[in-house]
Amino acid sequence: MHESFDWDSLTFSLTPTDTMYITTTEGDEPWMPGELQPYGDIPMSPAAGVLNYGQGLFEGMKAFRTSANRIVFFRPEENARRMQRGADRLKMPPVPESIFVDAVEQVVAANQHWVPPTGKGAMYVRPLLMGSGPVLGVKPAPSYTFLIYVTPVGPYFKGGMNAIDLLISEHHHRAAPGGSGGVKAIGNYAPGMKPSKEAKELGYAEVIYLDAETHSAIEEVGAANFFCIKDKVLYTPELTGTILPGITRDSIIQLARHQGYEVVEGNVLADFAVQADEAFCCGTAAVISPIGSITHNGVKSVYGGGTPGKITTELYNLLTGIQNETEEDVFGWLHPLP
Repeated sequence: MHESFDWDSLTFSLTPTDTMYITTTEGDEPWMPGELQPYGDIPMSPAAGVLNYGQGLFEGMKAFRTSANRIVFFRPEENARRMQRGADRLKMPPVPESIFVDAVEQVVAANQHWVPPTGKGAMYVRPLLMGSGPVLGVKPAPSYTFLIYVTPVGPYFKGGMNAIDLLISEHHHRAAPGGSGGVKAIGNYAPGMKPSKEAKELGYAEVIYLDAETHSAIEEVGAANFFCIKDKVLYTPELTGTILPGITRDSIIQLARHQGYEVVEGNVLADFAVQADEAFCCGTAAVISPIGSITHNGVKSVYGGGTPGKITTELYNLLTGIQNETEEDVFGWLHPLP
């Protein structure tokens, strides 16, 4: 580890590391393993498909230094498969799972001195797949680049897990049926910056998006999945193509059912959610972020006095315990660095 680095000052932001991974392919040629090179800028045509038409995907995942003093990944195969589904949707050549996982292992191994000590954070791993070849006219790029860079990030919750206040967006939607809401397309994220910034200026942590058809059912929280709990039953929006199939979301569903809780994937109406006992959102960055209140049409609904709920806290402790190897990995989710 970097002995001189101030690990306690880490936030969830970019700290440039030493090495990144890159490989390219042309047309219908198969992907070949890439190579490591110093972290830095990459040359790209002004006519690149990703710059002109947004033909690009990204993934977000973490590597952890565990209590057993080894470096592990959390379900990296699922990130590889999700990127393959996204590549198919955006007409890009899918990266084989073996090349994806090997690339992740290589770049983390090359930067392992940047993996924070146990409890001080994690290494965030960012794979990118994009149409890097020049193209004029809306069509697939002639060549593609797959690259991975990494950065150490601090714990999402400095000073403990605090409940956040959310605002339901009245005028914006994240995705519509038949669109690209179900994949991690780069173009899904810029449109959310305006409503998010407006909500933060009003004192909220983030916005909640409702469905574009009926404007009544909850879909996502900013860039995170949503859960609410009523009478010890967990409810979460089902995967119908308009929300991202979060890997943390899937892990929570499996973990909750293993703990004996019922989990319902379906239509989660906003009117139902604001009357729940607990609520939280989840994703790679925060793992689980408890929701203290939701404001809808000017009415603020508070959960449990604005503090993290009991089941929310239980699931957070179990999931982070598996990632840090203080809880048994009963699902076989951890992938150790070779």
